[in-house]
Amino acid sequence: MTELPPELDVSMLSDRLLAMLDVAGVMVSLKVVDGDTLRYRWANAAWLGYLGVDAGQLIGRDDHAVLPPADAAAVQAADRRALGVHAVAVEQHRFERPGQRHDIQTWRSEWVGVVGERLLLTVWRLDAKAALELQLDQALQQIERQQGQMDRLREDGAGDRPDAVFRRDHFEATLQREAALSQREGREFALVLLAVDRLEDILQDHGDAAAQRVGSTLLGLMRANTRAMDVLSQLGPERYAILFSGIGLSTAHARVEQLRRACAAELLVQDGRSYRFEISAGVASFPHSATSLDGLSQASIRALNEARQRGGNRVVPASISLAASRAAPASPSRA
Repeated sequence: MTELPPELDVSMLSDRLLAMLDVAGVMVSLKVVDGDTLRYRWANAAWLGYLGVDAGQLIGRDDHAVLPPADAAAVQAADRRALGVHAVAVEQHRFERPGQRHDIQTWRSEWVGVVGERLLLTVWRLDAKAALELQLDQALQQIERQQGQMDRLREDGAGDRPDAVFRRDHFEATLQREAALSQREGREFALVLLAVDRLEDILQDHGDAAAQRVGSTLLGLMRANTRAMDVLSQLGPERYAILFSGIGLSTAHARVEQLRRACAAELLVQDGRSYRFEISAGVASFPHSATSLDGLSQASIRALNEARQRGGNRVVPASISLAASRAAPASPSRA
């Protein structure tokens, strides 16, 4: 064994080495021999993360508290073999997890502590593929926690906006009032119909909870990308609507395009599995797309259908009717 230079501060070297092992993701544990049982005295962050526990749930317990019975028995047998060996004992473990197989190589070394305790130091190293899967799984868990926090913040923020999501009948009544106001004041407004693309695939692949999360996330993004004066409504499991007050077709199209990009960039996680969702939208304006509410609704439906027929994940503006264009107000729209 290579001896350390006498001028080195061994305690400082130990601290630095342990910190470097943590950063490198190398897992380290220390157990104390308690009769026929070995109990955890300490573990670094990497080993705690692999086990999915914190130090309070591990210290003072044995492997049966944190590992499946077969894995715990195999680890304890390897621990006992390492005791009394005047060299580093090398072992290989295979842990079976749902959909994954973790091959782990270990190095064990016994020594006597300052108060005469028998201690066993173990270094655990996952094979490269398993380590990558573990990092991905931990990242997904972190995203899922953050996602839950964001959902709660969005729900709390909705309180600043009364009736943030209108019922269908309330939305239609508001649409009629907006049309009457626009006719009197000679100004535009826009109607947007949105649909979640391939929601049935999300239901099939990830279940009802994932589909519900899509809906809550979409409503949160709709709130974030509209103004307090705009009106939102959910028309069905996958259909939504936005009434943009006082703006025309091009401005409404730009804002819904921003919403579409935000939806496509959102990463959702359900039960440790990640997925995304996309939307299609049709945008129509009053009076350029149509001069009646029925015509406006039909124009937005046609635009939405075109968006979906072209593969989805796009925003399509309704065509401008020549008759509606001649009836359009002369005053500019207000953004």
